[in-house]
Amino acid sequence: MESRPREITTNQLGVHEDLTSIVNKYRQSEFKKPIAEHTKQTFQLVIDWLGNWQGDVIIDACCGVGESTIVLAQQNPNAKVIGIDKSVARLDKHAYYKRKKDYESTDIRAERAVDKSADNVKVFQADLNDFWRLIADCSATAKWTISKQCVFYPNPYPKKAQVQKRWHASPAFIALLKCSRNIEVRSNWLTYLEEFQQALSIHGVKSSIQEVSGVPITPFERKYTESGQQCWQLQTVADGEDR
Repeated sequence: MESRPREITTNQLGVHEDLTSIVNKYRQSEFKKPIAEHTKQTFQLVIDWLGNWQGDVIIDACCGVGESTIVLAQQNPNAKVIGIDKSVARLDKHAYYKRKKDYESTDIRAERAVDKSADNVKVFQADLNDFWRLIADCSATAKWTISKQCVFYPNPYPKKAQVQKRWHASPAFIALLKCSRNIEVRSNWLTYLEEFQQALSIHGVKSSIQEVSGVPITPFERKYTESGQQCWQLQTVADGEDR
């Protein structure tokens, strides 16, 4: 019997009081951390996989086992979907979830199920702190366009002292926004999304937050939902669009 997933426990009340100053600090400074060689190699694998592609690209950041990556690929058959996670152990489970999703999308038996998502989806192991910078640097001249970025259920680092480990309060946030400002974030910690929303606002990006509805798209979301925890979704809003 699986244990009930833990609810968020934190010594932080509401949005971190230092968030605005942290975000502004990174807006005014250059992220000079050397890019790891293994992420450079992964980036080249991504570029090779995209090849001469001239359409939309969707990035599923912190994709874990890549179940959400497959869902995004099925929902967007005319886009290439890239899943990125730093954990080899999680990515090694991707093939299982891929077979499972392919079976759910067909009426025939599992052993005869057709691989429906092979052409437009692939997962890669990389450090997103580096990967976002590499993608941002080449996206201006690339034939393809990053049409959306998804960050589904990242580790929220809920302790107050861990604030700068959260994506929106890290130096990588600048590169994330350079890749695409069409962003969807999900979490079971509402404060995480409220902070993300505030960080976006500082950069002039509008967003809305609402409860997640519909079929779960990640193992985390499934566990949270089944245990009665509320899950939340942030979606950026384009200028002139009402939410």
